[in-house]
Amino acid sequence: MKGFMIGELARQAGVSASALRYYEKVGLLPSPPRRSNRRLYEQGVLGRIRIILLARDAGFSISETRTFLDGFPIGTRPALRWRAMAKRKIAELDELATRLGRMRSILDASFHCECRRLEDCERLIAAKTCLGAEPRSRTVSKAKDSLARLRTRP
Repeated sequence: MKGFMIGELARQAGVSASALRYYEKVGLLPSPPRRSNRRLYEQGVLGRIRIILLARDAGFSISETRTFLDGFPIGTRPALRWRAMAKRKIAELDELATRLGRMRSILDASFHCECRRLEDCERLIAAKTCLGAEPRSRTVSKAKDSLARLRTRP
């Protein structure tokens, strides 16, 4: 029986042997037959590992990758699988990009803080909270304007 022992497959795939055992445990790789109680992987498993790594690099979770590999009806073309999975992942990335933009706005605006003591910041932020938080959809310049207004209050 020709195939790869786990160490050789790990070297070929550029992953650790423990990663291969993990992929097997979580259902991404089929359990290989054993020879002398050692895993013996078929040649074709290398392609599946490369798809797993591609999915990982694209940000897919283990569960999402499992869905891509085994969660579609038999015969579903890979392009249709990628399209369905990518559409959801792109929506997540857009949401994350929006959140990152808000985080950047807060951090950029904080660089302009002119409070002399932490207590002053606490008081100003508490006053802002009492006045009501601004909608999340505000732009960077509006966030900076809000902080500027807070800094000018006594």
